Amino acid sequence: MKVLVTGGAGFIGSHLCEALLQRGDEVEVLDNFNDFYDPAIKRENAALISGAGARITEGDIRDGELVEQLFADGGFDAVVHLAAMAGVRPSLADPLHYQDVNVRGTMILMEAIRKQAGLRFVFASSSSVYGGNREVPFREDAQLNQPVSPYAATKRAGELLAYTWHHLYGVPTTCLRFFTVYGPRQRPEMAIHKFVARCLAGEPIPFFGDGGSRRDYTYISDIIAGVLRALDRCAGYEIYNLGESQTTTLSSLVEQIGAACGKEPILERLPDQPGDVPITFADISKARKALGYAPSTAVSEGLERFLEWYRLRNS
Repeated sequence: MKVLVTGGAGFIGSHLCEALLQRGDEVEVLDNFNDFYDPAIKRENAALISGAGARITEGDIRDGELVEQLFADGGFDAVVHLAAMAGVRPSLADPLHYQDVNVRGTMILMEAIRKQAGLRFVFASSSSVYGGNREVPFREDAQLNQPVSPYAATKRAGELLAYTWHHLYGVPTTCLRFFTVYGPRQRPEMAIHKFVARCLAGEPIPFFGDGGSRRDYTYISDIIAGVLRALDRCAGYEIYNLGESQTTTLSSLVEQIGAACGKEPILERLPDQPGDVPITFADISKARKALGYAPSTAVSEGLERFLEWYRLRNS
């Protein structure tokens, strides 16, 4: 199979490319190496996967001519669309940019996909689409009419547009709602990476609210296993949650990070932030049944693996 991975030099993307290459697929990456975080990190990832056989194209999904040329030359069997502006809090500061990349950019890509009959499309969505939903665990058939951040709204828009293109043009489409993915190469502004770095350095950890918010932290290898299964079974139009189906409070997470680091965390207590939600919790019964998705990495184990990688990288 020949697969185009947008955002393939990022955290999840580089792991996915490695897994695809290891099983013998051809991989092409489209990534613009933007400065949302240090582009050097993504270039390290790109060097790693290009050394394993991936072809890297530097460019933006909003560049219609470039996208058209990629598809004209590519001969792709499938597209895994991970490229996006990420993060709830940053989306409040620059919502128009999030809309431009995550909605218009996705439409440009889908326009190229629909011209290739039978091309499979896997779209990376987010648990953020559930907003402040208190009916937990979150099910894929929940009513999602109240997103609480521009990021969440753009991801829900992507799911709806993907359905429209499937309905009109028959594009086989699967949308994957990722739940707080972490592990080696995690983006440096994400909670676990940031907390570990600050704890080891003896710096204060930003601690929002009373510590009772809960997240479904999902280890990267479990996510990649789910993405591969979804890619191989992509047909019709489906949405799946990919999470660990366990929740951890912010207080517990910080305690576990402190224990793993061998240091007492210093807390910078801050109020709850606009756009944040009290809980994310995945019902993964649909993915278990249809995909054979079976996540198995407890947070304690995942934190140890992440810390091992972090220390090695920063030694």
